[in-house]
Amino acid sequence: MAALGAGLEAIFAPRSIAIVGASQDATKIGGRPVELLRRFGFPGAVYPVNPRATEVQGLPAFASVEALPEAPDLAIIAVAAEAAGDALDACAAKGVKAAVIFSSGFAELGEAGLAMQDRLRATAQRSGMRVLGPNCLGAASIAERSIATFSVVLENGLPPVGPLGIASQSGNIGSYTALLARERGIGASRFITTGNECDVDIADAIAFLARDDATTVILCVLETCRDAARLTGALEMAREAGKPVIVLKIGASEAGQAAAASHTGALAGSDAVFDAVFRRAGAVRVHSVEQLLDLGHAAAVLGDRLPKGRRTMLLTASGGFGVLLADAASAAGLSLPSPSAETQRRILDVVPYASPRNPVDATAQMSSRPAILEAILAALLEDDACDALLVLMSASLNLPRLRSVYMPTLRAVREKHPDKVVMLAVHGPADAVAELTAMGFPVVDGVAPSTQTLAGLCDLAAARLLPPLPAPLPPAPTIDGAALRSEAGAKQALAAAGVPVLPERVVASTAEAVQAAMAMGLPVVLKIVSPDLPHKTEVGGVMLGLDSAEAVAEAYDAMLARVRAAAPAARIEGVLVSPMMHGGTEMILGAKRDPVFGPVVLVGLGGIFAEVLQDVAVRPAPVNEAEAMAMLRSLKAFAVLDGARGRPKADLAAAASAIAALSRYAAQHAADIAEIDINPLLVRPAGQGAVALDALIVPG
Repeated sequence: MAALGAGLEAIFAPRSIAIVGASQDATKIGGRPVELLRRFGFPGAVYPVNPRATEVQGLPAFASVEALPEAPDLAIIAVAAEAAGDALDACAAKGVKAAVIFSSGFAELGEAGLAMQDRLRATAQRSGMRVLGPNCLGAASIAERSIATFSVVLENGLPPVGPLGIASQSGNIGSYTALLARERGIGASRFITTGNECDVDIADAIAFLARDDATTVILCVLETCRDAARLTGALEMAREAGKPVIVLKIGASEAGQAAAASHTGALAGSDAVFDAVFRRAGAVRVHSVEQLLDLGHAAAVLGDRLPKGRRTMLLTASGGFGVLLADAASAAGLSLPSPSAETQRRILDVVPYASPRNPVDATAQMSSRPAILEAILAALLEDDACDALLVLMSASLNLPRLRSVYMPTLRAVREKHPDKVVMLAVHGPADAVAELTAMGFPVVDGVAPSTQTLAGLCDLAAARLLPPLPAPLPPAPTIDGAALRSEAGAKQALAAAGVPVLPERVVASTAEAVQAAMAMGLPVVLKIVSPDLPHKTEVGGVMLGLDSAEAVAEAYDAMLARVRAAAPAARIEGVLVSPMMHGGTEMILGAKRDPVFGPVVLVGLGGIFAEVLQDVAVRPAPVNEAEAMAMLRSLKAFAVLDGARGRPKADLAAAASAIAALSRYAAQHAADIAEIDINPLLVRPAGQGAVALDALIVPG
C-alpha cells in the first residue's frame, strides 16, 4: 500500500487531465468535468476521450487513452462499471499518474461488484498509479482550478480560495459542505471525496492536507474506518503539522450492539471508540455540517490565537439573550466565571444600570457610542479570568447606525488586544461578516452555534497539549488457559498484571470452605467456580455476608444444590471463598478488542451510572496513569468519587493504577482476549487502595 498521502499531487495539481467517457452534453457525468474545467479556466491541457466523436465541447477528442498525445497526470473515468477496469488498465499502460473513477456499481452492490473493484485495486498496486474511488464525486483544487468532479454544487461557482481542506468519504455530504462554504464566503483549498476507497482512502486525504501549504484546517466527513493504523497515523501527521482536524463522524451505532458476553462489550460501542480515537489523536468531533464549517472557519480565522482555557465572558445588550447565551454556554461545557470587582466597577462606570456579572447585560447603551462599547470590551478582556469573550450582537449590524458603532470599535479593540479571543454571535449582512472576519474575529450566526464553536476552539487548544501517541506494546506470551475458565483464574492473571485482587481460595468441600473462611476472617463471600457460568448470580451462584462457620457451611451446600438444579450440565470446578468488603465506591472496569481499532479500555461508576446513564470513559489501550486519571475526571459522576455531599474521597490514584494495568494487559494480549470485565472494582477511600471483586476474561 502506498505511503500516506503519496501521489495525490497528480489529483490536486495536475498539469493535464484526460476525461475517459467525455460527453458533448454538459449535464451528463462525463460532460460536466469538461464544462467545469473550461468554465473555471483550468490552465493545463484537457483531453476528452470519446471513440465516437472528434470534438467534445469545442475541444479535440481522442478515440482512446492510447491515442492521447501524452500521458496526462490525471485521468477522470466516467464510463459504466463494466468498462472501468479496461479504462484504468489503459491509463496504467499509458503512464497516467492518477485516476478518479466516478463509476458506481462496485463493492456497494455485492460480490460481483467487489470482484470488479478488486481488479481496480490490483491495477493501482501494480502500476503505482493512485486511484480515487470508484463510486465517488471526485476532487477539486480551488486555486489551481483543477476540477475532477461532476458535483452539481460547483455549477454556480467555486468557493473562494482559502485555508479549509475538505476530505469526505461521502460524496454528497462533502460536496454539500463545499456548497455551504461558497454560499457563506468561506475559503477552501481542496475538496476530495473518497467513495469506495479501492486505493486512495480518507487517511491519504488527511495526510496530504497535513502536508499541503494551501491548507491550515482540515474538515473530515467520516463514515467508517477501513484501516485504523492509517487513520490514526494521518491524524498524528496533522497534529504534528499544527493543523486542526475537525471530524463529522456519521453512522453512530447504538452502544450495546456488541456481543454482550460482558458489561464492557455492551458499553464500549463502536461510536464511543471512534470518540476515544479522535480525542487521543487531537481531532475534534462535531455533529453537523454547519458545526463543521463554523468551527473550521473559526479555527482558520484565529490561527494560533486559540483560547488558553474555557473561562468565558458573555456580553449582551439584553437580559433575556444573556440568559439564553448562558444556558447555551453551560451546555457546551464552557466555564462562566464572575468578573472581578474591578471589572464590574469599570462596567458600571460607563453604564450605571448594567448587570455586570457574567453574562454581562450592558443594555442597549453598549451600542449607543463607540467609547462606551470599547470601555466595556476592554474591561472584560483585561480581566484575569477571561480566556475568551463572546459578544452577542444579534441583528445589530443590519442597522447602519449600529454598524457605525460596532465596526470601528471592534477594529480598535482588535488592534489594542491582538492576542485576545473574541467571538461574535452575529446575524448580519454578508459584507459586514466578511469585514469582521478580515479583522480576525470568528463570526457565527446563532446563540447555540456560537457557544458550541467556542467550546470546539477550546478543545482544539487542549489538543495541542496532548502527548505523542504511545508506542505499541510488544505482544505477551499466550495467555494461560486457566485465566479464561473462571473468575478465580481471571483474577490470578490480572493480579500478575498489576490489577489488585483480594486474597482468595478455591475450595472443593464444605470443610475446606469453613477452614478458608476462618483463616481469612469473617464475613466472607462464596462464589461458584465454573467455566460454563460467566454470570453466576443468574443461577444462584453467589452468597454474600456469611459471618459464621455455620453460615458458611449451610451456604456452601445450598449454593451447590441451587446451581446444579439450575444448570445441571455446567462443569463445577469448586467454590471461591473471599473476604466480604465494605465501604468504597463500586466501579466497572473493562477492556475490549474493537474490530477496527483493537484493544480499548473502559471505566465508569457501577450501577445505573454505567449501564443506564451510559456514563463511561473509553480510551484506546494502553493508557498511562495520567490518561487513566483523565478518564476518571471525565465521568459525569466524577463528583461521587471526589467527595460530593460529604462522601469520603475515593482513592483515585489506586483506581488510575488499576485502569492503566488492565489496559497494558489487554493491549499485550489483544490476539487472545476479546473482552475483560471487572465488575465491580471497589475503590476504597483515599489511601486505602482499590480491589477487583469480580472478573471475567472472554477469549477471542
